[in-house]
Amino acid sequence: MGQWGGILGLENGIVVAPMGPDITGPELVAAVANAGGLGLLRSPSQPEALKQLVARTRELTSKPFGVNINLPFQHPDVFLKHIFAEKVAFLQVYFGDFPKERVDEAHAAGVKVLHQVGEVSEAVKAAEAGVDAVICQGFEGGGHIISRTELWTLLPSVVDALKPYKIPVIAAGGIVDGRGYVAALALGAQGVCMGTRFLATVESNAHPKYKQQIIEAGTDGTQFADYFGRAQWPGGSRVLRTPFFETLKNEIGPEENENDQPVIAKSVVFGKTMDITRLSGWPPNATTEGDVDSMVMYGGTGSALIKEILPAAQVVNGILEEAQAIIEQRLSGLVHSRGSLLSSLGTMV
Repeated sequence: MGQWGGILGLENGIVVAPMGPDITGPELVAAVANAGGLGLLRSPSQPEALKQLVARTRELTSKPFGVNINLPFQHPDVFLKHIFAEKVAFLQVYFGDFPKERVDEAHAAGVKVLHQVGEVSEAVKAAEAGVDAVICQGFEGGGHIISRTELWTLLPSVVDALKPYKIPVIAAGGIVDGRGYVAALALGAQGVCMGTRFLATVESNAHPKYKQQIIEAGTDGTQFADYFGRAQWPGGSRVLRTPFFETLKNEIGPEENENDQPVIAKSVVFGKTMDITRLSGWPPNATTEGDVDSMVMYGGTGSALIKEILPAAQVVNGILEEAQAIIEQRLSGLVHSRGSLLSSLGTMV
């Protein structure tokens, strides 16, 4: 395999999304980092637990990695000092403003900032604040998403808007293979951030039933809905259309939420046992016991293209190899000259 130009000092442009509550743990982050990509730990609800996560990740890799902050739930005043104390290489922020003062604070601590956005205006605001890269997530993404615009429209719009700032744009939402990687590069991205593809890996901390639902999802296997976690995180999310989901959508009331619901399962999350209620927004992890089938399972539209559970390093290398083959075998002949390009295009119509 040839050499891929990386982003932000990395060996390649593949990023694993910080899936929660603890799906993207040290094992998955380290595996992606060791394969030359960027792993992003999902921050624990209690900032003191971050120290253990970072220490465990460093036992598994000497490569750089990062941590995320979900801005509505993890206030920077509380979390940043813990993140900076651990001297991680990257900070990813999401779902809110992260002003220049915060970015400067991160840079002073030697931390690069990635801001995940879902709108052009949000991307420009992040660039003006001085972030090191923007993650542009389209409507195809799994879980809680900002955008209501598909990636293939949003991405080039963000790329165009950020040209004056000369920072990398990383594409996210529905990308799971080399074809999606090449398509994102063609639209101006310099890397891709993937959650669902890495959820279905050996190192992922997702429950085995959750991983299997990803494998079994078809082209209409996800839906954006607001049935889960309404009280904690209103606004909806993209979820897998599991058998429970198909039943629920015909039964759930317009005001019904996870409060005052029965406990259906228990999960150990960051070392603490949690009661999971019906309609909770917490997906099942590897420790979950109880009615796993009736829990939310997030997933992007790319679930339909995932056919097997693989080691994370194999996923990274497979994506790079597939992307390189597409560029060399299918696309290289189209760029020799304008004449040959037009001729080639003529044979396609």
